Amino acid sequence: MSTSSYVSLGGLSVASVLAELAARQVLPGTGVSAETFWSTLGRLVADLAPRNRALLARRDDLQAQIDAWHTANPAAALPGDDYKNFLTRIGYLVPAPAPFQISTPDADDEIARVAGPQLVVPVMNARYALNAANARWGSLYDALYGTNAIDSANGSAAGNAFNPVRGARVVAYARTFLDQAVPLLAGSHRDATGYSVDGSTLSITLANGTRTAPSDPL
Repeated sequence: MSTSSYVSLGGLSVASVLAELAARQVLPGTGVSAETFWSTLGRLVADLAPRNRALLARRDDLQAQIDAWHTANPAAALPGDDYKNFLTRIGYLVPAPAPFQISTPDADDEIARVAGPQLVVPVMNARYALNAANARWGSLYDALYGTNAIDSANGSAAGNAFNPVRGARVVAYARTFLDQAVPLLAGSHRDATGYSVDGSTLSITLANGTRTAPSDPL
């Protein structure tokens, strides 16, 4: 691409097609002129580019020291105190900072208040959160039902219609998985008849009427 396809804006060399896009489609209606946009962006780049170059140089320096350490210590067990001490000495690991607070009074509502896409469930809407939890639990069931994680022996074939035998095996498999991933203080997920939140604790009601909780609080 020749230099004639670039224009100078705000001290930056900007592709003509990008400058035209900003002027004709991006900026109209925003109340920001093209001159203000490019001059502001130019000042930001001038301010941050040296910092970014310094950070990249620091990253390269750290990587070179780490590579040299591994070359010199090919049989070292990781992680280990020697390695941790080395990483601390070169500044790759730093002490944990004291607790602190930050304030973002100028954050746009789209960032600070408005719920994001469904992949990030809006906790201010209990129904959405419940639907998302159910959907993900359902996805586990669907994944188990439709794959060979559940074999087709003894009447458990998937078929074209729902097979209750296979469905029961899916539920049993999932609850066994929960016993491994989220063990309970007493009882088993296989005997669970209900899940609820008691204060900030997950409470599980078992078939015998007793209530239990995860052994490792969630």
